Amino acid sequence: MPDLLVKLYDLPETRPVVDDAITIRPVMAAEVSLVAEFVETTFSSGWKDEFLHGAYATPVGSIIATRDGKPIGFACFDASAPGLFGPTGVHPDARGENIGAALLFAALDAMKAVGYLYAIIGGAGPVEFYEKLAGATVIPDSDKRYIHDLLR
Repeated sequence: MPDLLVKLYDLPETRPVVDDAITIRPVMAAEVSLVAEFVETTFSSGWKDEFLHGAYATPVGSIIATRDGKPIGFACFDASAPGLFGPTGVHPDARGENIGAALLFAALDAMKAVGYLYAIIGGAGPVEFYEKLAGATVIPDSDKRYIHDLLR
Protein backbone atom coordinates (compact mmCIF):
# COMPACT_ATOMS: atom_id res chain seq x y z
CA MET A 1 0.00 0.00 0.00
CA PRO A 2 1.48 3.34 -1.01
CA ASP A 3 1.81 6.53 0.98
CA LEU A 4 -0.22 9.52 -0.19
CA LEU A 5 0.43 13.25 -0.10
CA VAL A 6 -2.28 15.77 0.81
CA LYS A 7 -1.96 19.53 0.31
CA LEU A 8 -3.33 20.94 3.55
CA TYR A 9 -3.48 24.43 2.06
CA ASP A 10 -5.88 23.17 -0.61
CA LEU A 11 -8.40 21.06 1.31
CA PRO A 12 -11.97 21.11 0.03
CA GLU A 13 -14.35 23.36 1.93
CA THR A 14 -17.34 21.07 1.38
CA ARG A 15 -17.17 18.10 3.72
CA PRO A 16 -19.28 14.96 4.17
CA VAL A 17 -21.80 15.33 6.99
CA VAL A 18 -22.29 12.93 9.89
CA ASP A 19 -25.44 12.33 11.88
CA ASP A 20 -26.05 14.79 14.76
CA ALA A 21 -25.75 11.90 17.22
CA ILE A 22 -22.05 11.49 16.30
CA THR A 23 -19.37 13.62 17.90
CA ILE A 24 -15.90 14.08 16.38
CA ARG A 25 -13.29 15.55 18.75
CA PRO A 26 -9.83 15.12 20.29
CA VAL A 27 -9.65 12.42 22.94
CA MET A 28 -9.59 13.66 26.53
CA ALA A 29 -7.13 12.33 29.11
CA ALA A 30 -9.80 10.76 31.34
CA GLU A 31 -11.00 8.50 28.51
CA VAL A 32 -7.71 7.49 26.88
CA SER A 33 -7.60 3.95 28.33
CA LEU A 34 -11.22 3.25 27.43
CA VAL A 35 -10.67 4.35 23.82
CA ALA A 36 -7.32 2.53 23.67
CA GLU A 37 -9.11 -0.68 24.65
CA PHE A 38 -11.64 -0.08 21.85
CA VAL A 39 -8.79 0.45 19.36
CA GLU A 40 -6.98 -2.70 20.45
CA THR A 41 -10.03 -4.99 20.48
CA THR A 42 -11.48 -3.61 17.23
CA PHE A 43 -8.23 -3.21 15.27
CA SER A 44 -4.82 -4.15 16.75
CA SER A 45 -2.35 -3.64 19.59
CA GLY A 46 -0.03 -1.75 17.23
CA TRP A 47 -2.77 0.73 16.39
CA LYS A 48 -3.49 1.03 20.12
CA ASP A 49 0.15 2.01 20.68
CA GLU A 50 -0.04 4.67 17.97
CA PHE A 51 -3.35 5.94 19.36
CA LEU A 52 -1.74 6.25 22.81
CA HIS A 53 1.22 8.14 21.39
CA GLY A 54 -1.13 10.63 19.75
CA ALA A 55 -3.36 10.84 22.82
CA TYR A 56 -0.50 11.94 25.05
CA ALA A 57 1.08 14.32 22.55
CA THR A 58 0.87 18.09 22.69
CA PRO A 59 -1.20 19.06 20.83
CA VAL A 60 -3.34 15.94 21.09
CA GLY A 61 -2.96 13.92 17.91
CA SER A 62 -5.75 11.39 18.49
CA ILE A 63 -9.25 12.24 17.33
CA ILE A 64 -12.26 10.12 18.25
CA ALA A 65 -15.78 9.58 16.97
CA THR A 66 -18.41 8.78 19.59
CA ARG A 67 -22.08 7.89 19.62
CA ASP A 68 -24.19 7.32 22.73
CA GLY A 69 -21.15 7.78 24.94
CA LYS A 70 -19.12 5.05 23.22
CA PRO A 71 -16.18 5.20 20.83
CA ILE A 72 -16.97 4.16 17.26
CA GLY A 73 -13.89 5.42 15.45
CA PHE A 74 -10.52 7.14 15.73
CA ALA A 75 -7.84 8.86 13.71
CA CYS A 76 -4.29 9.87 14.59
CA PHE A 77 -1.64 12.22 13.30
CA ASP A 78 2.02 12.54 14.25
CA ALA A 79 1.66 9.12 15.92
CA SER A 80 4.13 7.14 13.80
CA ALA A 81 6.15 10.03 12.45
CA PRO A 82 5.82 13.83 12.24
CA GLY A 83 3.46 14.85 9.45
CA LEU A 84 1.95 11.38 9.09
CA PHE A 85 -1.81 10.81 9.22
CA GLY A 86 -2.91 7.44 10.52
CA PRO A 87 -3.80 4.99 11.66
CA THR A 88 -7.54 5.49 11.45
CA GLY A 89 -10.46 3.16 11.80
CA VAL A 90 -14.22 3.00 12.18
CA HIS A 91 -16.06 0.16 13.89
CA PRO A 92 -17.51 -2.18 11.24
CA ASP A 93 -21.08 -1.53 12.48
CA ALA A 94 -20.64 2.23 11.93
CA ARG A 95 -19.10 2.21 8.46
CA GLY A 96 -20.87 3.93 5.59
CA GLU A 97 -21.95 6.91 7.73
CA ASN A 98 -19.18 9.38 6.68
CA ILE A 99 -17.44 8.89 10.04
CA GLY A 100 -14.11 8.02 8.42
CA ALA A 101 -14.32 11.14 6.26
CA ALA A 102 -15.17 13.31 9.27
CA LEU A 103 -12.24 11.87 11.23
CA LEU A 104 -9.93 12.42 8.26
CA PHE A 105 -10.84 16.10 7.94
CA ALA A 106 -10.70 16.69 11.70
CA ALA A 107 -7.15 15.36 11.76
CA LEU A 108 -6.07 17.16 8.59
CA ASP A 109 -7.53 20.43 9.87
CA ALA A 110 -5.66 19.96 13.16
CA MET A 111 -2.42 19.33 11.27
CA LYS A 112 -2.98 22.48 9.23
CA ALA A 113 -3.70 24.45 12.41
CA VAL A 114 -0.31 23.52 13.89
CA GLY A 115 1.49 24.64 10.75
CA TYR A 116 1.85 21.68 8.42
CA LEU A 117 1.52 22.47 4.72
CA TYR A 118 1.32 18.82 3.70
CA ALA A 119 0.21 15.58 5.31
CA ILE A 120 1.37 12.11 4.42
CA ILE A 121 -1.20 9.34 4.66
CA GLY A 122 0.85 6.30 5.54
CA GLY A 123 0.19 2.96 3.87
CA ALA A 124 -3.19 4.04 2.53
CA GLY A 125 -5.46 1.07 1.95
CA PRO A 126 -8.40 2.78 0.28
CA VAL A 127 -6.39 5.05 -2.04
CA GLU A 128 -9.47 6.14 -4.01
CA PHE A 129 -11.20 7.24 -0.78
CA TYR A 130 -8.39 9.69 0.02
CA GLU A 131 -7.98 10.83 -3.60
CA LYS A 132 -11.68 11.64 -3.88
CA LEU A 133 -12.15 13.29 -0.49
CA ALA A 134 -8.93 15.18 0.08
CA GLY A 135 -7.23 15.35 -3.32
CA ALA A 136 -4.48 13.00 -2.13
CA THR A 137 -1.88 11.82 -4.63
CA VAL A 138 0.24 8.68 -4.53
CA ILE A 139 3.88 9.17 -3.58
CA PRO A 140 5.88 7.13 -6.11
CA ASP A 141 7.89 4.16 -4.78
CA SER A 142 6.45 4.53 -1.28
CA ASP A 143 5.25 0.95 -0.83
CA LYS A 144 8.27 -0.10 1.23
CA ARG A 145 8.31 2.25 4.17
CA TYR A 146 10.31 2.50 7.34
CA ILE A 147 7.89 0.21 9.21
CA HIS A 148 8.83 -2.89 7.21
CA ASP A 149 11.01 -4.15 10.05
CA LEU A 150 8.74 -3.45 13.02
CA LEU A 151 8.68 -6.08 15.72
CA ARG A 152 5.58 -8.22 15.47
